[in-house]
Amino acid sequence: MKFNKFENSYNIIGNKLKLVRENQNISQEKLSNQLALLGITLYQSDIFKIEHNQRTVRDFELWGIYSVLKIKAEDLFEPDIKKSN
Repeated sequence: MKFNKFENSYNIIGNKLKLVRENQNISQEKLSNQLALLGITLYQSDIFKIEHNQRTVRDFELWGIYSVLKIKAEDLFEPDIKKSN
């Protein structure tokens, strides 16, 4: 299956996810384990790929990430996305 990319990335939350996760001192493995408790299977390697913009993110995965990290959706989206005029 082919996915569209934005500026050669599969998602736009990866950089912010890594920053927020590290600021909360949560490892990729711990995030994965906490997501599993919600019924969401995201392996440590999946989180690595998301953080390095190499994997898309499903809406229910985003919901789980927000829930585990106790953040709002907008906290992961870059506020300065380049817009063409």
